[in-house]
Amino acid sequence: MNPHDARPVLSAAGLSLGYGSRTIVAGLDLGIHAGDFKVIVGPNGCGKSTLLKAFARVNKPTAGHIALDGTPVARMKGRAVARRVSLLPQSAVAPDGITVGDLVARGRHPHHTLLRQWSPADDAAIAAALQRTRLTGMEKVPVASLSGGQRQRAWLAMVLAQDTDIILLDEPTTFLDIAHQYDLLELFAQLNREGRTIVAVLHDLNQAARFASDLVVMKDGAIHAQGAPRAILTPELIRQVFGLEADVMDDPQSSTPMVVPHVRAAV
Repeated sequence: MNPHDARPVLSAAGLSLGYGSRTIVAGLDLGIHAGDFKVIVGPNGCGKSTLLKAFARVNKPTAGHIALDGTPVARMKGRAVARRVSLLPQSAVAPDGITVGDLVARGRHPHHTLLRQWSPADDAAIAAALQRTRLTGMEKVPVASLSGGQRQRAWLAMVLAQDTDIILLDEPTTFLDIAHQYDLLELFAQLNREGRTIVAVLHDLNQAARFASDLVVMKDGAIHAQGAPRAILTPELIRQVFGLEADVMDDPQSSTPMVVPHVRAAV
């Protein structure tokens, strides 16, 4: 069965978002289906990160709602949502002095209640998260002493320890060198193949086209286009959304669409 024939696991309906009197997103509808690797792209300021944080209950809608399995998340307890949806934030800041092990352990908090405290399942989830992010043996290392790539993997390990079906990633490759960017993106792709639903905000169109099952292209707080990268990523769309003249051809490594900007005349 086509997964898009089923009800979305996470959805926005008539969603409006803003800060104070400024509206960033207005009347937006979007469905995330189980097994998606959906990537949101668009120019700076178009509402990408604002939308993603609304899915994580960080941003409160001014109109419309976010639903998880058809239930508005505003009616759900935060801990219940956090057992299903996790967020890797952009430019996360760790508390002073915290170690890798303590940071990753925070991912287990949504699974604890007055009746269910620490258990062997927590230890197993943390060990698996450290192994997936190649941080095993670094539990006692201060997060502040890590390199940029290691620090991002530590935050990702916390998200993996949370053990959610849906993972939201807000510009996860920012500030990383190109090798670390692709290391992380390959890991996200593997998690997706294993059954996790991934929603990411990315800036690099070629990375988005290579890894996404679906692209959501935003402009001015609205969805301009949505669909498989090969179906929607065209020179016309890039011109309309980004104001950039470019060719679109096959990536010689992945056969996914590759954007090649035209040389601009010197100003």
